[in-house]
Formats: sequence, structure tokens, C-alpha cells
Amino acid sequence: MVWHMRCGYAMLSLVMWRILWGFIGGYWSRFSSFVSTPRQAWQFARQSLAQTSRIAGHNPLGAWSVLAMLSCLGLQALTGLFSDDEISTSGPLTALVSQAWVERATQWHTGPGKWGLIALVVLHLGSIFWYVRVRRIDLLNPMRTGDQILENPARESTDTIATRILAAVLLLLCASAVGLSVGSGSL
Repeated sequence: MVWHMRCGYAMLSLVMWRILWGFIGGYWSRFSSFVSTPRQAWQFARQSLAQTSRIAGHNPLGAWSVLAMLSCLGLQALTGLFSDDEISTSGPLTALVSQAWVERATQWHTGPGKWGLIALVVLHLGSIFWYVRVRRIDLLNPMRTGDQILENPARESTDTIATRILAAVLLLLCASAVGLSVGSGSL
């Protein structure tokens, strides 16, 4: 359970970082550059089988997947802070809320939250597999390197040593905030 909790703290730090980076990061990292309306996502889903061109960044469905994954991971990590297995482990913030909230957090964390997260991961991996095998569009290398070959020019991403330092400092601040909030200096 110690490692489970450490992983939860790390996940919460990463989710916090990604949300902040979605507002101050480079162009392709900002939510404003890739989050679409539900209508655009629905239209894309209806047309995606016929579409053969590649787009820069996330497609409209992928953008909603990012938001769903961040929301689910964040909620799972947050509810873990308030959960209690009533055997040997309780979240570091259970003393701050009522027993009713602890029970709700525990129920979510061990039930719908866990299964929702597993479903999102399976859906995510299945989508990548579908793009690679069926559509013959390599998503793995662009995810790994941040670069892809496109038919049309796209805006370049700002990737300098300064932006990398900013990202690292921001991640360190998020991890420190989580560490301080759980009263643990040993993330």
C-alpha cells in the first residue's frame, strides 16, 4: 500500500502539472489548441472511417479522451487521499472530512473510479491499436517523439531549453504541493 499511495501522489502531481501546462505550455499542449466542442467530436466520429488525412495533435475524439483521462485520474487520486480500507490503510486526509465523505470516497475509489479508469485505459489502447493496424497511421512514434509527418504544414511547437526548464519547475512545484498537502515529505 505504501507504493500504491506513492504512485497516487505521483499521479496527482502529474495531473495537476498537465492541467496547468494545458494553460501555459506550448501551443500544441494548450487545451485551447485541441479541445473541440461535443458537436465537432460527434461529427469527427461519424466521418472518421472515411478520413485518411492526418491532423496535427489530437483529433476531436482524442481531445475528449484526454479530458476524460485527466478527470478520471485526478478524481481517482483525490478520492484516494480521503479513502479508508478499514483494515490497515487510510488516506492522509481522512481526518479532515466526515466519515460519510470517507465512505463515499472509498466507494468511488474502489468501485466506479477504478473500473472507469480501467475502461478508459482499454479504450485508449484499443484506439491506438485501431489507428496503427486498421488505419495504418502510426501514433506511437509521434507520441514518443512529439513529431509526425503531415500532408499540410502545421504550426511549429516551441520546444526550447527555457520551456523544458519551466515544465520541470512546474512539475516540481506540483509535486511539492502534493507532498505538503498530504503531510509527507517522502514522495
